[in-house]
Amino acid sequence: MIRVLLVDDQPLIRSGFRALLDIEDDIEVVAEAADGAEGLALAKRHLPDVALIDIQMPVVDGIEATRRIAADRALAEVHVVILTNYGLDEYVFNALRAGAAGFLVKDIRPEDFLHAVRVAARGDALLAPSITRRLIDRFVSQPPSTGTDTALNELTNREREAVALVARGLSNDEIAERMVISPVTAKTHVNRAMTKLHARDRAQLVVLAYESGLVAPREARGGE
Repeated sequence: MIRVLLVDDQPLIRSGFRALLDIEDDIEVVAEAADGAEGLALAKRHLPDVALIDIQMPVVDGIEATRRIAADRALAEVHVVILTNYGLDEYVFNALRAGAAGFLVKDIRPEDFLHAVRVAARGDALLAPSITRRLIDRFVSQPPSTGTDTALNELTNREREAVALVARGLSNDEIAERMVISPVTAKTHVNRAMTKLHARDRAQLVVLAYESGLVAPREARGGE
């Protein structure tokens, strides 16, 4: 059972998402909150698998709520998916830097929304193709981060290769096929890279890969 926390200051939006989630046999909405501060408290109380958090809310906004969840070791298994009416670059970048596992625009189709919850629950990065392209464009004019590049030196060659493929949007099965290894080994490479780089999830690996220059924007475009 996937346990979900809904955090949005608009009751109608929460009701709509809850109606979609409640009819699914493998998903349970454990709590609802109207602002980020309440959402953080409920996350600590219920320890959901997925927290769906609106980006613009009173008291504490979605990005700050995400940052606080990501910083709390007791909430390490909570995967935050940011919800918004806007597909703006700055929001995407800041949400991922804060520790979000994904980013969804609220006009998403119901079937895609349900799929997104399941993807986030299993710990995979969740970015719509249009948002991925915008994120890539963000790094075109941004020089690599030397600090991140130094951290990447701790990775083995195979781990670096796996991280680069994660940044291009490949799943573990696809990474395994590309690297000619088993899916279990691919997952091991990704998980070890996350541990060494102190990345909360695959979404943060994407950010680190671009920031370090391990993956160039033109390479990611070519892999789409």
